[in-house]
Amino acid sequence: QTMHVYVYITSFLQLFMVDNGADDWRIAMTFERVLFIVLELLVCAIHPIPGQYVFSWTTRLAFNYNTLVADADVDIILSVPMFLRLYLIGRVMLLHSKLFTDASSRSIGALNKISFDTRFVMKTLMTICPGTVLLVFSVSCWIIAAWTVRICERYHDTQEVTSTFLGAMWLISITFLSIGYGDMVPHTYCGKGVCLLTGIMGAGCTALVVAVVARKSELTRAEKHVHNFMMDTQLYKKVKNTAANVLRETWLIYKHTKLVKKVDRARVRHHQRKFLQAIHHKGLRVHIFHSLQTQNMMYDLVSDLQHRSEELDRRIMAMEDKLDLMLLNMHSLPDVLSQAITKIQKDFLDDLACRVHFLSSSLSSECCSVPARPLCQGPASSETPYS
Repeated sequence: QTMHVYVYITSFLQLFMVDNGADDWRIAMTFERVLFIVLELLVCAIHPIPGQYVFSWTTRLAFNYNTLVADADVDIILSVPMFLRLYLIGRVMLLHSKLFTDASSRSIGALNKISFDTRFVMKTLMTICPGTVLLVFSVSCWIIAAWTVRICERYHDTQEVTSTFLGAMWLISITFLSIGYGDMVPHTYCGKGVCLLTGIMGAGCTALVVAVVARKSELTRAEKHVHNFMMDTQLYKKVKNTAANVLRETWLIYKHTKLVKKVDRARVRHHQRKFLQAIHHKGLRVHIFHSLQTQNMMYDLVSDLQHRSEELDRRIMAMEDKLDLMLLNMHSLPDVLSQAITKIQKDFLDDLACRVHFLSSSLSSECCSVPARPLCQGPASSETPYS
């Protein structure tokens, strides 16, 4: 198993070098990564030693507080930490996950700066099937904790209560559920520590179960729309009935006070009471409250939209000003270019004229400084007596 871990680390370093274009594998070896690699190799290297080795284990019993000394096997100390290798299950889930093997998913994750690790896969599973994940986790913790308690208690349990696997499972179950009947207690510090961790995991699993049930009990978006529509329909019917009752009682009050010869005060008071009850009906108040709430929401929404539209208008005006300035600069660009080209040409011609003038003056000065010589120089004539 340690060899498999070594192969995995080697493959990871090779992939890191390919992804980052590195030439040396030591670039990927940060202090944190080296620490995790060493810890992983140590966890995978733990294994029971061949042979029979015992040590003296002293503990105090729970009920009679007597000291009991027993010869325990060294394999207990080496076999319990082997459960730390269960982290490899998370690695297997990651490497065989469709999210990890799908190139499109990894590309989208890279664009959104999401790393595909074991935590992301566990979150995805908790979103897809939370009940199954919690069930598997709870049962696995239950079995592992029961086996560990049995191993820790089998040398000091004289009554064979927690030293059996079924008794240890019962102890872990009542501890996991925070019941604690008290009929079974661990004697060793090893068993007490396992029970403590079991109680903490039980509280966490209970909270997760409550959260999952609460989330599953919520209405979906479509169900909420249907529910709100039904409630609005019922409320509208109640409002219509209440309004009809108000009109009816108003008519009856007018009838028994104005259209009869003898006014019956008891009947008038009865209809007035019903009139007030119809006015102060709960459905009408709820409808008014919903109307006011909707009106406030619409007012806030309209105010927000107006503010956003004003901000958008300001930005559009700023963009128009910038576009006008750019257009003006574009129109003036040919004139500026022609002036620049004309100036460059003028400077070039002036410079060329100066150079020509300088060269011509230099040539003329050279011609003036050299004496004139005959084109053809013959031999010198000798003097004669007749000269």
